[in-house]
Amino acid sequence: MNRKDAAIKKTPLRAMLWGLVPLFIIAHTGHHIVSALLTPLLPFIRNDFSLDYTQVGVLLSAYNLAYGFSQLPAGWLADRVGPRIVLTCGVSGVALAGIVAGFTPYYSVLAAVLVLMGIMGGGYHPAASPLVSAAVEPRLRGSALGFHQVGGALSFFAAPLIAAGLAAALGWRGTFLAVSIPTFIFGIGFHFLLGRLSPGEGRGKTDGPSPESEHRPSPVERVRLAAVLVCGISVMVFLFSTISFIPLYLVDNFGISEELAAAMLALCLSGGLWAGPLAGFVSDRLQREAPVIVAAGLIGGPAVYLMNLVPYGWVLAVLLILIGMAQNLSMPIVEAYVITHTSPGKRSTMLGIYYFGSRGGPGVIAPAIGFMIDRFGFQTSFTTVAAATVVVSLVCGFFMRTR
Repeated sequence: MNRKDAAIKKTPLRAMLWGLVPLFIIAHTGHHIVSALLTPLLPFIRNDFSLDYTQVGVLLSAYNLAYGFSQLPAGWLADRVGPRIVLTCGVSGVALAGIVAGFTPYYSVLAAVLVLMGIMGGGYHPAASPLVSAAVEPRLRGSALGFHQVGGALSFFAAPLIAAGLAAALGWRGTFLAVSIPTFIFGIGFHFLLGRLSPGEGRGKTDGPSPESEHRPSPVERVRLAAVLVCGISVMVFLFSTISFIPLYLVDNFGISEELAAAMLALCLSGGLWAGPLAGFVSDRLQREAPVIVAAGLIGGPAVYLMNLVPYGWVLAVLLILIGMAQNLSMPIVEAYVITHTSPGKRSTMLGIYYFGSRGGPGVIAPAIGFMIDRFGFQTSFTTVAAATVVVSLVCGFFMRTR
């Protein structure tokens, strides 16, 4: 064993990973930035291909279903080929699909490319979240995952601004290319940098045996875990699917330009920059996740409904911020709850289920909302989503309090 290997072996795992947390935040941004362009570019894509709302929903479904389903085998794959490879696919693989999207001439081809993009991206979260949580003490787990979430939120916040700034000059295809190419290069560089900083990381699990692995949850604990997963998945699915149609709602309901609609979407997505860390901080201090998860649904649902009643202006802007905040409140809390209340050997499986539902669910709900908008209009559709969000949150909140 040479000196370098000896030094690495003596390095505490938590200290090494803590040094990587900022890199994971940047990688999280790169993972989402290309796919996040889809929603703000939808008005341009719709005009180019002459699409109706249902066809727009199919595009959203193509990515989200593939992204969701690919979460299930992602943890298994990361344990066998190494999380570094899976993470690279989650960044550079997604970017490569974005480059291909920049050359798509037909609607059907774009839908197929979005499926590929979803498959390539599915491995990021199951590999990244356990590593990030291992970087800090358990009492700070929510905060660490909340700050990691900032990377993804930053991409969703920046994507509408990038789309508004580039699409008018480069078109939607040129915008995909302009963002995807540097993201692909970063992903490759991150792959080699991660290998240099932690060369043993790519050969399977990093956690050793832990007393937590002997924990056998009681029936009541299983009910609470199921309620947390159902509530977290439902709030994410309902709100994310609604947000996907907000640019079109702003254009068609208020008559504003596609560029301004894309820029206003950033208000909605800005919640991810601060709501995740705030939720993690509050959860760590309260040592209770359930109130934060339920609060997300009880804030987001009414905010979606009130969009039917307010005119274009500052009140609408506040509602967009609230919807974005609610969407991002529950994510790090659900992750922290799953990691805390499951054994190390089952964490990737349970996280895979959560990511499968929360990321793949919009692939089912978004086309349904698009169908409802085509048939009944925005008001009925938003009211239905708002009611479903509130009801699910209250029911799950009751089961989370089960003794």
